[in-house]
Amino acid sequence: MIEVDGSMLEGGGQILRMSVALSAVLGVPVRVFNIRAKRSDPGLKAQHITAIKAVASLVNAEVEGLKLGSMEIKFNPKSIGGGSYRFDIGTAGSTTLVLQSLLPAAMFAKSRVNVEIIGGTDNPLAPPVDYIINVLKPILSKSGYNFNIQVLRRGFYPRGGGIVRAYMEPVTSLKPIRLEDQGSIKLIKGISYSSRLPEHIANRMANSASKILKSHGFDVDIELEILQSNHPKCALSPGCGIVLWAETSTGCIIGSDSLGEIGKPAEKVGEEAAMKLLDEIRGGGTVDSHAADQLIVYMMLAKGESIIKTSNLSMHTLTCIELSKKFLPEVSFEVIEGKPVTIRCRSAGFQRI
Repeated sequence: MIEVDGSMLEGGGQILRMSVALSAVLGVPVRVFNIRAKRSDPGLKAQHITAIKAVASLVNAEVEGLKLGSMEIKFNPKSIGGGSYRFDIGTAGSTTLVLQSLLPAAMFAKSRVNVEIIGGTDNPLAPPVDYIINVLKPILSKSGYNFNIQVLRRGFYPRGGGIVRAYMEPVTSLKPIRLEDQGSIKLIKGISYSSRLPEHIANRMANSASKILKSHGFDVDIELEILQSNHPKCALSPGCGIVLWAETSTGCIIGSDSLGEIGKPAEKVGEEAAMKLLDEIRGGGTVDSHAADQLIVYMMLAKGESIIKTSNLSMHTLTCIELSKKFLPEVSFEVIEGKPVTIRCRSAGFQRI
């Protein structure tokens, strides 16, 4: 059984999600202790429990310690199956963080995996669902992993109730991720969305972001999604946000986002997302700093040498690299400091039998 200290480095929920995903893929049991020890509210939250249940269902795992506030779990996986599943977080907890555990495990399933997750779709401190669809998904498709995500209903705090469906096509093996040159920016796209709010909110977010980006010479195309109570996709609680992504001449996709808050002007939301994206572009990376940490698990499972560059080496990314050594010590990661930071991974890869 692999022992993982959940307080290592970044000390958050990502250690738990990645540990469970790697345990499922590799078929090795894991014990995670000191779960989220560095958080103000340590231990398992509803979204963590749902993520573990989702992966456990897929691999018919035996799990101990699965209760709210638990600081330790044991996860003993069997073989990766397939089929259709449905999970309700029961709160506005992030559906995309549940997918963060499920996507790597489903990648090596015996058959297609379909899953419906109910919870939040746009949360603070979690990737928005539109980021997963428009940034992470096309990057992973370059390695041969294809999945589709549908948003049936948005979900915001406090009521949640968002509905996300994901359809994951398994692979036999994963090709390396090689993104070495940012290239030039061809187009910046985005989506500015709102539910149960006046129409001008989404327009103001989009206009603010577009004005800043166009002033730097970029072509910008931001879609509006304005949902009211008569639309089936409208969230149960009001909310808004914006997701942006730059498409480059070398096939890179670099993303950013900002979520609306009570008292935050719509123009500020749009400005935040635009400035974050400009910082990522100026940093010269081939992936944004949030994508970098999410890609580590795929780089270590891919066969061959993967290379990505990022403007900022986050603690999340360093934590994922450190965690990878516990599960596959033969995998070699090299971090080359500079502007941008280069992350190189050499792996024999994992192959579904």
